[in-house]
Amino acid sequence: MLIVGERINASRKAIRAALEQLDPEPIRREAQQQTEAGAHYIDVNGGTFPGREPELLAWLVEVVQGVTDRPLCLDSTDPDALAAALPKIAARPPMINSITLETDRFARMLPLARDHGAKIVALCQGAGGLADSAQRKVEAASRLVERLTASGIALGDIYVDPLVFPVATDSGAVAAAIAAIGQIMRGFPGVHTICGLSNVSHGLPARKLLNRSFLVAAMSAGLDAVILDPADRELMASLLATNALLGHDDYCTELLRAYRAGRLEPQAAEKRTA
Repeated sequence: MLIVGERINASRKAIRAALEQLDPEPIRREAQQQTEAGAHYIDVNGGTFPGREPELLAWLVEVVQGVTDRPLCLDSTDPDALAAALPKIAARPPMINSITLETDRFARMLPLARDHGAKIVALCQGAGGLADSAQRKVEAASRLVERLTASGIALGDIYVDPLVFPVATDSGAVAAAIAAIGQIMRGFPGVHTICGLSNVSHGLPARKLLNRSFLVAAMSAGLDAVILDPADRELMASLLATNALLGHDDYCTELLRAYRAGRLEPQAAEKRTA
């Protein structure tokens, strides 16, 4: 299961404040903590400052690379920001989040991804809007995979995001996403599926419980990558346990390693409030 750590995001108050002051310390702490918690990629997002995103995304890349060897996921809808940040990548090829079927966005982002050997998060979204049913998600995924592979992107570098909408506003959102994940994984052997986990619980209480429950269901349908908060110990424990139960962790090696490191137990503060 590929884990993309989501915490370095300009929509978060602490990160926004760090970006406003170009203060690297909060960014470094987040990158280190997410690396230690088990993230395989570190997401970087500087997109809430109109006109400054190219500068800020490039700055984030340099700061984060200074404290972790994890590859980066460049989270931006702005091709200019990606063009400024990608040359700063020092080592391992990044991931770009995200491309869509929208003509201009696809045309401008594809060469950037191809030239830098980046993996691509492909959103089930086109000129007609967001795909809200399982059928529309799978149709969009099919077009994305066809266009990307025809343009030279390897199937294994494509991470299809079926888009998970808040269950608070659409009771069928989870069922549609899970059905789409299964169909995409069966229909395109070698492709990956990914989602932003916390979207599902937006606007509801007990968000962590909902996120964990959805993660287990989505993994059971075939989801093999996820954007989440790796510092959420219970969420990560659920991920490791599900991975082992589904047979994706040979001899439960990763589960046992996490257990011995104490990462499957709630933190002391969590125990006191349980």
